[in-house]
Amino acid sequence: ISTPTRNKNKDPLMLVARSFDINSPGTLPKDLAGGILGGGMKQGILKTGEEIEIKPGRKVLEKNKEVRKAIKTKIIDLRYGGASVKEIFPGGTVGILTSLDPSIVKSDSLAGSIVGLPGKLPDTLYEITLSLNLLERVIGTQEELKVEPIKMNETLMLNVNSAATVGIVTGFKKKNIACRLKIPVCAELDSRVTISRMIGNRFRLIGYGKIAEGKSSN
Repeated sequence: ISTPTRNKNKDPLMLVARSFDINSPGTLPKDLAGGILGGGMKQGILKTGEEIEIKPGRKVLEKNKEVRKAIKTKIIDLRYGGASVKEIFPGGTVGILTSLDPSIVKSDSLAGSIVGLPGKLPDTLYEITLSLNLLERVIGTQEELKVEPIKMNETLMLNVNSAATVGIVTGFKKKNIACRLKIPVCAELDSRVTISRMIGNRFRLIGYGKIAEGKSSN
């Protein structure tokens, strides 16, 4: 597998794989460290002291609907392999120490989010249309199972960037499928998405697609 080309000159984009609190129980308020984001840079460069935005962000209720709100914070420190650095760029796993309240990031609550400069990130999508490419055989089963066509109202597991969500199939258009997402994602159009369906008691890979369209309202 060839190493993908990374562009440091594009707007920065980090994929969050983990988020956590590093403070020990009983730490005094004056000694608390902010929340940590861990993951990898997809493109661009982030620097210590910069203001960043995190999307989809926090889960809140508005008019009896569950929506996500973007979060803005400041980079306090950057880490590569435990060493403090002044900037991070694509290649390897990185950590960002933020000024966020640790309770916001604990237990990987922001895993699957993306980080960038304020106003430079893609929209948060609650519905997506995927160009569809099904495999001939299901991946991960002992038997050689043929991949059957996707059905209306079927529940699928979708992975894009570092995010995992469940999509309910709501329509078809030529080789595209429309899905309503249980958990919204923040991703650019044309991003690749892996598609899995429930077979037995586990989700199994059956294909992939690219985001052709997206709806940013719930």
